[in-house]
Amino acid sequence: MEKSVGVKAQEGTVDNGSQEYAIRQHTTEETGVEEQVKRPWWHSIKEPGSALQIVIAAALAIAIGLSVSSTVDDIPYAAPTILEIPGALWLRALRAAVLPMIVTAMILAVQRLRELSNGGNILARWTIGYYVLTTLFAIVHSIILTSLVWRTLMTQASAESLNVEEDDKETFEERESTDIADVVVQMFESLIPINVVNALATDSLLAVLVTSIVIGYLIDGRTSYILKAVVEVEQIILKIITVLIKLAPIGVFFLILSNMFRLDVRDIGQNLGVLIGGSLVNLALHLFIVLPALFFIFTRKNPYSFWFRCSPAWMTAWGTASSAATLPLSLKVVRQAGVSNTVSKFTVPLGCLVNMDGTAIYFPICVVFLAETQGHSLSPADYVIICLLSTLASIGTTPIPSSSLVLTVMIAGSVDVEITGMYAVIIAIDWFIDRFRTMTNVSGDLFAAEIIERLSGFNDQVGHEDDADNGVQDERERGHGIV
Repeated sequence: MEKSVGVKAQEGTVDNGSQEYAIRQHTTEETGVEEQVKRPWWHSIKEPGSALQIVIAAALAIAIGLSVSSTVDDIPYAAPTILEIPGALWLRALRAAVLPMIVTAMILAVQRLRELSNGGNILARWTIGYYVLTTLFAIVHSIILTSLVWRTLMTQASAESLNVEEDDKETFEERESTDIADVVVQMFESLIPINVVNALATDSLLAVLVTSIVIGYLIDGRTSYILKAVVEVEQIILKIITVLIKLAPIGVFFLILSNMFRLDVRDIGQNLGVLIGGSLVNLALHLFIVLPALFFIFTRKNPYSFWFRCSPAWMTAWGTASSAATLPLSLKVVRQAGVSNTVSKFTVPLGCLVNMDGTAIYFPICVVFLAETQGHSLSPADYVIICLLSTLASIGTTPIPSSSLVLTVMIAGSVDVEITGMYAVIIAIDWFIDRFRTMTNVSGDLFAAEIIERLSGFNDQVGHEDDADNGVQDERERGHGIV
């Protein structure tokens, strides 16, 4: 085979003596002939953890769950609880790998940014700017659709529906007592840990991310044994993730099936139907029109083919309802899509924590739902307040427990919308809508990695490096069954 003239990648490998990163050129010989082999679309059904297996597992779970929940009047509490065990264990294992992956990814990404002087600043500015822009887009079109379409379909609920049950009063009052100012303070405080060990132990992801950035900046890559240890840890984590990805269809199946058993289709009335339908349409508009449009404008590539190539990540996001748990798979698929290693390791973990477009879309329709069901009309000024607070709340979602539900109460209170018994309806369906919100959030991160690489002009030529730097071999990637 003739060698390709072009440079495939520059690679960072830690030398035992000087600990310096060596730069090498790769040829197409190293890629292997296997990449040129075309296989039929159904071939991946035999590969553990493939996108097709995840899709089939999700479809089977939905079909079985809906048929059982719509025909059986009283499903025993133990049934979904026990069925959830395999999925819950898989999810716990995946989440356990997230924290060390964030630490290693950010340290190595910042190390590469340091070597590129101004390139690091440009990448950081474009990443933050793009995430804020897409969040504003998400909120604005959600507010426009909600105020012009979904609001007109909602009806005022009966007095009995608006009454708050005694068991829920204490919870509602506690959430109403939380002030927006407290959320702002808590959001900024969550960036700086009082105790780094405690931040690691309590999964304070934003604090861990900031700490990792600082450590990555301060480490001297030429002499540091810590950096070599970080590379070794990353290789170990990626080997663990390889096994977990192969088990993804099983985990997704049991997670979805157990939750479908809890869904009572007969309880969906007009208002609830509008809330669910409106939320899904708003999310679909952002996912299938807004984000692909931005992707095409900036990259001139087909956004839908890119999205389908990344299907293992967003399908897992839908099954787990957790952006953090999906992070390892998100990093893998954007790397396989051709995004450079440094860009993907910087933008995707950061987006996992602050780029919550799906959550931002959901806030306005929830507040309008609470207002319309009690006959409360919102003014244009109220919608402006909702827009601003939703932007802030979506960024502050991650570090706050039960954040989307708590922040919905605070945004409603800021525009004088009383919390009634209809808030219990939002709580009841939150687990279902959350899956689609998470899928939108993760898809936004996937699109963002490619867009930001193009916007920043950041091509550090580390994007396709081998195991010595990112711990992933091409052969291992093909072995995952990710297509």
